[in-house]
Amino acid sequence: MRKANIRPIYPRRHLTVLGEKEYIYPYLLKGLQINRPNQVWEIDITYIPMEKGFMYLTAIIDVYSRAIMGWGLSNTFDAVASLEVVKQAISDNGKPEILNSDQGSQFTCLAYVDLLKEEGIKISMYGKGRALDNIYIERFWRTIKYQYIYLNLASDGISLYIGIKKWLERYHNKNHQGINQKPIEKYRNAA
Repeated sequence: MRKANIRPIYPRRHLTVLGEKEYIYPYLLKGLQINRPNQVWEIDITYIPMEKGFMYLTAIIDVYSRAIMGWGLSNTFDAVASLEVVKQAISDNGKPEILNSDQGSQFTCLAYVDLLKEEGIKISMYGKGRALDNIYIERFWRTIKYQYIYLNLASDGISLYIGIKKWLERYHNKNHQGINQKPIEKYRNAA
């Protein structure tokens, strides 16, 4: 199949589509000591396979505590879903000093940049091929996919939403290897 260039037709795992250059911002986290909650959040989008079809999951992680500040599911890859996750996370948890993302089209659009500027949040973006600059959300993707998503393929969006919500409750209330503490406790105790 490879020699004949026969490939399946489905969305690729590579989701970062470079956005508008005028809305690309520099990476602010290099050498930064992260020592408190709401100092730095990271946001990203990932592809979630289901029994029939797929959805996109957007999540925001607090780098200090590894707690998930907000998340949302969407069947589209546009900026609207990501904006709603950011708005809800700010409403629920306050705002971060810095929000780090890739340079994807959802994060390099006028609406996203305007929202962060209105909230007084510094915008940080890492470049192509620099996934380690957003390592905490990337590690979260691996964890949720291997511990839940791939083991429990959802039949529809509602069951996927409910399953992720239950899994996140366990994630927040279980000791995290990287911080040797429960993420939600580390977030609340330091806040």
